[in-house]
Amino acid sequence: MGSRQSVLILDYGSQYTQLIARRIRECHVYCEIHPGTLPVETIRRIAPQAIILSGGPQSVYDPGAPQCDARLFELGLPVLGICYGEQLMAHQLGGRVEPSTKREYGPARVKVDEPIGVLSRFKAGEEISVWMSHGDRLTALPKNFRKIAATESSELAAIADPERRFFAIQFHPEVVHTPRGIEVIQSFLFDVAGLEPSWTPGSFVDEAVAAVAGAVRPDERVICGLSGGVDSSVAAVLCHKALGDRLVCIFVDNGMLREGEFESVVHTMRSSFHLNLVPVDARELFLRELAGVTDPEQKRKIIGRVFIEVFEEHSHRIENAQFLVQGTLYPDVIESVSVRGPSAVIKSHHNVGGLPERMKLRLIEPLRELFKDEVRKVGEALGMPAGVLYRHPFPGPGLAVRCLGELTEPRLAVLRRADAIVDEEIRAAGLYDTVWQAFAVLLPVKSVGVMGDDRTYEETCVVRAVTSSDGMTADWARLPHELLARISSRIINEVKGINRVTYDISSKPPATIEWE
Repeated sequence: MGSRQSVLILDYGSQYTQLIARRIRECHVYCEIHPGTLPVETIRRIAPQAIILSGGPQSVYDPGAPQCDARLFELGLPVLGICYGEQLMAHQLGGRVEPSTKREYGPARVKVDEPIGVLSRFKAGEEISVWMSHGDRLTALPKNFRKIAATESSELAAIADPERRFFAIQFHPEVVHTPRGIEVIQSFLFDVAGLEPSWTPGSFVDEAVAAVAGAVRPDERVICGLSGGVDSSVAAVLCHKALGDRLVCIFVDNGMLREGEFESVVHTMRSSFHLNLVPVDARELFLRELAGVTDPEQKRKIIGRVFIEVFEEHSHRIENAQFLVQGTLYPDVIESVSVRGPSAVIKSHHNVGGLPERMKLRLIEPLRELFKDEVRKVGEALGMPAGVLYRHPFPGPGLAVRCLGELTEPRLAVLRRADAIVDEEIRAAGLYDTVWQAFAVLLPVKSVGVMGDDRTYEETCVVRAVTSSDGMTADWARLPHELLARISSRIINEVKGINRVTYDISSKPPATIEWE
């Protein structure tokens, strides 16, 4: 975490742990999530200003239940325990935890007895709505603790040792179902821990630019595989700010991009950000390798293999290239359990993204501390246009997973035009920013139609539009019928090769957002 003020979140398996981090960062305070069993020596090296113990699904008495290093309570740092974190803190400091006679799952009312510490922004006797999710409860206080709030079922719903700045609560302040939960978090950050709201997109840019510039010697060059997506574009612009033309971006057109996308990305990145960009037209090569292939997994493998071959060929032409820029985000870091601070912005390359080991490149991951929405804010701080930062997600294999059956240039051209119409109409209706994704899919399913006096026998287009917050789950978007009618009419009339349009009303799960 370095010299910046920061909070360490120790994770005990709660489904809400990332939400805790999001709420803290919304308060402009930097935080990191680490495994709950982190040794105190590592905590000292991380050097946080405060610690939060997350919730979790287990009982502190379960065999193998995660425990924290008890020595963390001797570091002199403020600590907040949430749900399982409260029980763990109490258990390790000499309190007693027992199964609840009445489990609390869902909404509850907490009555504030003493408005101090994390409850300092409330009034004595005030009742607040909270979200509970626990089967155990605290029944005896550790030494030097006192009760500061209760519910009907949990007499010790919030406890405090103000002298040591230890606080613990049974409810979840990080979820939207606790309407004033952000005040609990702010109280801990600012009133208890004395932190400053100084972590902003601008400050992040300054730190990241300095880290990249300091890691790359003046005679070394850096390669970035630009895709045109949000993550790689922001990573490229940020690294260019640090390195100038020593950053070389390689942008491969694999023939699976959207209409006008290749030209648009090249123009924007060169004219607006002056990137040293190498555009590579590899459309014929990809389509040649994909000829006759219909299995979706085989398509993905071929596209990945050919991309590596093309990227490697062009990267070898860059003299003294020592680093590769990767748009890794913080959720990827958490999931890999390889959680590190800014000191690890630079690390050794280990076959990331399938790139061959023989390239012997070290990796630069300037965005590895950020969530997706934070990447967009950093992009805004870098002056990047909304059209780049807030575009809908696009799969790595591109239109290959939306063009079912064999991939040929005529079929891809048909899909590109249909997809462009969906995009144009969604934007014209003012709905682009309210849906997660909206696109067209081309099916190798032909049906009979009539256009004028002629009989047609052409393929089917599926329109797919979903709402989602993170892409993990999604619901089909309830687009206005008039909008769907316009999309259908335009596709059938303007795109030769399609005579039937359907709308996908499947949710994820059980379906997926993409068709392949």
